[in-house]
Amino acid sequence: MLGKLLSMFGKDLAMDLGTANTLLYTKKDGIVLNEPSVVAIDVERNNVLAVGREAKEFLGRTPQRIRAIRPMKDGVIADFEVTKQMISYFIKKVITGFSLVKPNIVICVPTGITQVEKRAVIESAQQAGARDVKLVEEPMAAAIGAARPIHQPVGTMVVDIGGGTTEVAIISLSAIAYAESVRVAGDALNNAVQRYFQEEFQLLVGENQAERVKMTIGSAFPLPEPLVMTVPGKDIVSGTPTSVEVTDEDIRIALSESVKAIVYAVRKALEKTPPELASDIAEHGLLLAGGGALLKGLNELIMQETGLQVIIDEDPLTTVVRGTGKTLEDRTKFSDVYIN
Repeated sequence: MLGKLLSMFGKDLAMDLGTANTLLYTKKDGIVLNEPSVVAIDVERNNVLAVGREAKEFLGRTPQRIRAIRPMKDGVIADFEVTKQMISYFIKKVITGFSLVKPNIVICVPTGITQVEKRAVIESAQQAGARDVKLVEEPMAAAIGAARPIHQPVGTMVVDIGGGTTEVAIISLSAIAYAESVRVAGDALNNAVQRYFQEEFQLLVGENQAERVKMTIGSAFPLPEPLVMTVPGKDIVSGTPTSVEVTDEDIRIALSESVKAIVYAVRKALEKTPPELASDIAEHGLLLAGGGALLKGLNELIMQETGLQVIIDEDPLTTVVRGTGKTLEDRTKFSDVYIN
C-alpha cells in the first residue's frame, strides 16, 4: 500500500541502459530521453564536463586531461562510478524540480548477465537516486514492446541487436525457453569498419566517423542500387588528413564477419528450439529489434539463411524501452517477467 502511495507522488521510470544509448520512459510522457551512453570527465579535477549527446562529440577530440568514457561495455557496466554519475545525470534531467519521493526504476539487461553484473546495475541505480529497482531481460522487453503474445503458449523469436550485444531468444508463457547472447553488435560493426579502412586504405578513421559510414552505406545484403561515400581520415604513412571513396560493397565486405556471427547465433537458437515452438516461429516469423535491425538488407540475409519471415519492428531503436515501459505501467500483468 505504501509503495502504491509513493508511486502516485513519484515519477517512476523505465530505462534501457544500453552500451551505445540510454533511453528513459515515463508512464505519463512515454520516451523522454534518448542520449548516447558517454561521459566526458576532466581527469585532473575529477569532475564531469558533459554527458550524453554533448559528450559523444568529445570522442577522439579531447586533450590529455579530458577523457570521453563509455561506461557500458557489451551491455553491462564496465565503470561503476561513471555509470552511477551518468544515470544520476539522466534521472535529474528527466525529473526536474523538487521531489520528495525517489522514483521506482525498471531497467532492461542482457540475458547472459551474471549475478555480479545484476548487482552492479541495481546498486548504480540505487546510488543514483532510485527507490526500488527491477530488472527485465532485453529480448523479453523487446517482445512486449512489439506487442507479441508473451503470456500465451506460443513461440516468439526475438533478435535484439544493440550496441554491445545481440540477444537471440525464444519466448513462451512469459519465460525465455532458449537464449543466445553474443557480444557482436553495433560496436563490433563500427570496429570492423575502422579495421577495414586501416588495412585496405591505410586510413585511420574515428569511432563516430565509422558509425556514420555504417549507417549511411553499410549493408548485409546486396543493394538494388549501389551507394558511394567519401570518407575523411588520417593517412597512416604520412600522418596527413586525406579521404577515400568507398562503395556499399566495400563496407559489406568489412561487416561480413560480424554479420555472419549474428546469423550464426540465430541459426544456433533455431537448432536448439523444441519442434512445437519452431513451428510457431515458422508461422509467425522472427522479430528484429535494436539499432542493428536498421542495417540495410540484414532482414533479407536472415530470411535467406533461415527461410523465416523477418519482421522489423516499426521503431527498432525504441522497442526495448517501450516494452520496459509497459512493464512499469502494469506491474501486476508483467510481474512474472522480472528477474530479480
